[in-house]
Amino acid sequence: MIDIKLILENPREIEAKLAKKGCVVNFDPLIKLSERRKELILRVEEAKAERNRLSASVPQVKKEGGDIQAIFAKVKEISANSAKDEEELGKVEEEIKAFLLPLPNLPDDDLLAGGKENNKVIHEYGKPQKFDFKAKDHVELCESLGLIDYVRGAKMSGHGCWVYTGLGAQLEWALLNFFISEHLKDGYKFILPPHILNYESGYVAGQFPKFIDDVFSLEGVEPKKFILPTAETALVNLHRDEIIPGNKLPLKYFAYTPCYRKEAGTYRTEERGMIRGYQFNKVEMFQYTTEEGDQAAFEELVSKAISLMEKLGLTFRVSKLAAEDISASMARTYDIEVYIPSMGIYKEVSSVSTAHDYQARRGMIRYRDEATGKTKYAHTLNGSGLATSRVFPAMVEQFQQPDGSFKIPEVLRPWMGGMEYIKPVK
Repeated sequence: MIDIKLILENPREIEAKLAKKGCVVNFDPLIKLSERRKELILRVEEAKAERNRLSASVPQVKKEGGDIQAIFAKVKEISANSAKDEEELGKVEEEIKAFLLPLPNLPDDDLLAGGKENNKVIHEYGKPQKFDFKAKDHVELCESLGLIDYVRGAKMSGHGCWVYTGLGAQLEWALLNFFISEHLKDGYKFILPPHILNYESGYVAGQFPKFIDDVFSLEGVEPKKFILPTAETALVNLHRDEIIPGNKLPLKYFAYTPCYRKEAGTYRTEERGMIRGYQFNKVEMFQYTTEEGDQAAFEELVSKAISLMEKLGLTFRVSKLAAEDISASMARTYDIEVYIPSMGIYKEVSSVSTAHDYQARRGMIRYRDEATGKTKYAHTLNGSGLATSRVFPAMVEQFQQPDGSFKIPEVLRPWMGGMEYIKPVK
């Protein structure tokens, strides 16, 4: 969540920053609550000090033959009044928390306001393919090559699902193995997290309570559980309620999981097939850093996602997202977008983001500064490395051949038994 000190010091400035994300807020009620909180804390502390002073005087008053019952009565009266103040203080603090929780993260200052229309392409790799033969779209290709069975996927689970079959399953696993090997090579620690998470995990990630309806929740299970929408939700909770030694940062992780989301695509060709579905595979990168290490970590994650795309030989671009197009819990996001020839557009295969200390504040994730010995909130960053459900269809379209076959990217061939081409099935 946002540091309340920032709000109280510069309320109008923070209102303007949130407006860039489409969040219109007036902090006057929060300021009043904060002022009342200060008053109550002062009164509670003064009452405590007075009780302690009176209690400490009892032995001397007793020794001098004074009326200690009057002291006890006064202490009781102060305690009763203080209890009311403490009760009100608790309610005020809950109101402050309720005010802060739904607020999105502050966008970085250099981001443009608005949504997708203000996203800016900052890097391009390759040129959109122009075929000198009648090219097929990914749905037709995957079916003709025997890679995906959409009909049986829909039969088993409904619209928005598919089945990898034969060489299709092997190709999907080759992609995942390639991503994993690259991250291991770069010194990232491999994590296989649980897919069923508790409510606190969604809260720390910044998805709950506002976006709780966007996930698949398990009905009839107490305490509340849900199926993870992305491995980021699990990885950001690895060090929840912990103090990390500063000399251990940055911590670099990656995880493979299926991802589960409620919204799938439509029956239109550009969204049917594997472009949008209820379940898809993804390898997720994650870093915990110091405040000073945030920028370097962000650049590293972007570079890693770009490197994976370049080694696959895919045509893609990198877009810097405008403030309103980044997710609520993030302060900055770059999207790596792959070109899909049949659609003539680019689709996101990786979002690299920094939350700064927004998630760490929710999860009490801190580190101890080596120089001062004081604790600070960690910074958390994440990036897809990569999601396969769009890499796969883009790949088969971009590398399709005139005879209907598919040329396997060289980096994937070790996991495909050395195969160079996949040919149409008869």
